[in-house]
Amino acid sequence: MDVTEAFAAERARLVGLAARVLGDAAEAEDIAQQAWLRLHGTDAQIDNLPAWLTTVTTRLCLDRLRARTPVPEADLGQDDDPGLGSEPASDPAEDVALAAAVGTALQVVLDRLSPNERVAFVLHDSFGFDFPTIATLLDVTPVAARKLASRARAKVAQPSTRDALDDWEVVDAFMAAAREGDFARLVRLLAPDAVVAGDAAAVALGTPERIAGGNEIATFFDGAAHAALPVYVADRPGSAWFDRGTARVVFDFTVVDGRVARIDFRAADDVLAQVVRRRGAERR
Repeated sequence: MDVTEAFAAERARLVGLAARVLGDAAEAEDIAQQAWLRLHGTDAQIDNLPAWLTTVTTRLCLDRLRARTPVPEADLGQDDDPGLGSEPASDPAEDVALAAAVGTALQVVLDRLSPNERVAFVLHDSFGFDFPTIATLLDVTPVAARKLASRARAKVAQPSTRDALDDWEVVDAFMAAAREGDFARLVRLLAPDAVVAGDAAAVALGTPERIAGGNEIATFFDGAAHAALPVYVADRPGSAWFDRGTARVVFDFTVVDGRVARIDFRAADDVLAQVVRRRGAERR
């Protein structure tokens, strides 16, 4: 098997790994392409191609995470937790239950982990990597790798008040699921009796006048909203469709108990005048 065929055989696995670490399917495809370019350009003797590609992919993901979140890692020396070495290995059945319990909030919580915590947690809990391997990838000790995963798992399994989904996080998670065509996630983020309504100005621009029901709304948004950007509408977090830098239609969200209860498409001039771009919770 030549190098092109060997990479093709590994590509889906690498994309899946990068997507899980980064939480972004498009970025995962880009990472896989970069891994191919690294492979194509190296003169090194590669004894284990899957392992080599895993290392390259993981480190490329780390670079992306660190560029997003330049948070210094805490000191994780082997002496800071004497009881760490006796920590029992995680139970795969518990990991499955954890993933189900976290549900739609998982990606939000992952975004709050440090890059090393996130990589250690995903590689160990989702892909079954052992800690010596993770330690090599992160350039830390195996004990430190275990602690990173343990600390991340604790944050995910028992989110603090800070980890509760804020309204803007629900809005952004919904819009990300729409863009990525993640129908199941859209349904989970919608209240079963959710409603979409359009004002006269928005309907004139082509939005629906009314959609009722979580499944129907998820179907409408599935794979859509690529030109929408995060905004505030007065003091409410929402999204808006922009054309040539100007907001044309506002997606005005009503969030109740962490789920989308209503989305109003609004395009009246007085509403558009209240639109302010945001990054996360911060106004831009």
